[in-house]
Parts: sequence; structure tokens; C-alpha cells
Amino acid sequence: MFDPGAKLEVAVSEVPFRRNAQGRQLMARVYKPAGKGPFPTLLDLHGGAWYRKDRTANEPMDRAVAASGMLVAAIDLTLAGEAPYPASVDDARHGVRWLKDTAREWHGDASKLGVLGSSSGGHVAQLIAMQPRPGEALAYVATRSPISDPHARWQQAEKTKREHLIEASKTYFRPWETILAGNPQKILERREARAVPPMLIMQGGLDENVLPAIQEKFAAAYRAAGGECELVVFDGCEHEWIAKPGPQTERAYDVLKAFIARQLGKRG
Repeated sequence: MFDPGAKLEVAVSEVPFRRNAQGRQLMARVYKPAGKGPFPTLLDLHGGAWYRKDRTANEPMDRAVAASGMLVAAIDLTLAGEAPYPASVDDARHGVRWLKDTAREWHGDASKLGVLGSSSGGHVAQLIAMQPRPGEALAYVATRSPISDPHARWQQAEKTKREHLIEASKTYFRPWETILAGNPQKILERREARAVPPMLIMQGGLDENVLPAIQEKFAAAYRAAGGECELVVFDGCEHEWIAKPGPQTERAYDVLKAFIARQLGKRG
């Protein structure tokens, strides 16, 4: 049912997702294409440096993908001020299992479930993709400006004196040693990845938050571990270029949809 060029009508609904340990009701925003389906299914994990944003952060991209014939569910994640790592990772793991169980309610087919993660959501997506627990295996993972090496990102923030990013890292990674434990790059280097599903990384060429060189190093390590990793650099773009409409934002939609179509077209 997924056609990268399709322009279907999309209905949006808000449903309770889970209540976190702090008592906050986390919500899911579900984007359902018009039609009976069954629609392939995608889980979206928002960015925000672990301490801000919610399920609405990636609204334009979620709508664009859903309009092509995909059921998309964007979920809230526990924020760093509420609880440190791995609270948001646990939310994402729960999200995978939840969506596999409930996708059919919106005419979704989660047999080839994929995850989309932006920035810190990309970091979380990489973690759950490489270290799935029973019932959490993913068919693919797509990311935009993922924090593939949070320690290297923290070093970059220190170098450029970005106080809000320094504080974000220190708030999320408590105790500090977890910045190495919950680090996708280090997991690959320690050979702790239990799975390496096909991965897409969309990266801004002018990103001073997560340097392109960090993504190049991660992609090389992922491939060395036996995974397929497609790194697409968007020249002239910074960390959150997709926040504004324009040719490079439209290109990101096209790259993402083409990647998904290739994964859904694979046998098995």
C-alpha cells in the first residue's frame, strides 16, 4: 500500500500511550491514511536534546510519510528533567511493543515495523534498534541528525560553548558514566550490538551540533558490524533544517520515503 508518490488524505487522532514513572500521561499522535489498508507502520521518536519537545515535533514529516500510505504513530518520551537515561529509551521500547499490538486498530500492519528518530530521538532509535529485547525487533531505522555519539556531541558543545546542550547532556546522563554505556558508537566499538537493521542517516552538512564527521564514523562502524547504513548529507543545512519548508526539506521527505519503500520491498 505504500507509494512514495501518493498524496492520500490523513486523519489524526490522539490516544493515551503510557503513564511514566513520574505520573505524566504520555500520548501518541496517530496519523492514519485514508483507506482500508493494511498500511505499513512507523514509530516516530521526537528530538529535543532529551529535555524538551513532544510527539508534535515532527508533524510535517509524519504527515508527509502518512500521506504516502503509512500508519505513523509519534509518541511522547519522558524528558530528562523528569528522569535520566534510560527512561526515554524504555518509553521507546514500550512504544515498539505497543504499536505491534495495536497497529491493526488503525488498519496498520506492523510486521515490518520501522522507527524514525530525530536528533536525540535518533539516538534512542539507534539504541533500541541495535539492542532489541524480545518482541522489539525492527525491520529498519531512519534518522535525521541522530546523536550517534553523545560523548562526542558533548565535547563539541563544550568546544563551542553551547551551554544549553552541555546542561542537556549532564541532566540526561546521570550518573555521567552512562554517556558511554548508552552510546551507539561505543556499543558498536565494544561489539555489543545484537542487531543491525538497515539504517538511514540524514545529516546536515553545516551541522555544528552533531558534526558530519561523527556520522561518517558511525556509518563506517555500523557497516563493519554487518549492517547496511545509508548516510545522506544535505549540503548547506544545519541541525534542524527540516523545521522550515524548502527544497532541502522536501528532499528529506523524498529520501526518507524512498528508503522506506526499499525496505518494505525486501523479502522476509
